[in-house]
Amino acid sequence: MSTSTGATGTDITTDSVRELLSDRKVFPGLPEDLGEDAELVLDSLGLVWLLHVVEERYGLVVEPTDEDIAGLTSLRRLTGYLRTAQREGARDDA
Repeated sequence: MSTSTGATGTDITTDSVRELLSDRKVFPGLPEDLGEDAELVLDSLGLVWLLHVVEERYGLVVEPTDEDIAGLTSLRRLTGYLRTAQREGARDDA
């Protein structure tokens, strides 16, 4: 995982990631009440869009490896991945 971050001071949470995934134009098949451990399958366009919005909203640039992408199988795992990237980016900026 390669990251860089701008200091926004806003933590990425499960609810904020759920909100990002609620865009029906990009993720039409995901339920609004997506459970944290429900199976999540992101196509490449959806992942690119999600990472773009994360960069705009949180100043976090994430470049996941193929292995990272393979592990993004639930809301909980996706949120954990982004939170780890955010912490690592903040540590690198310090």
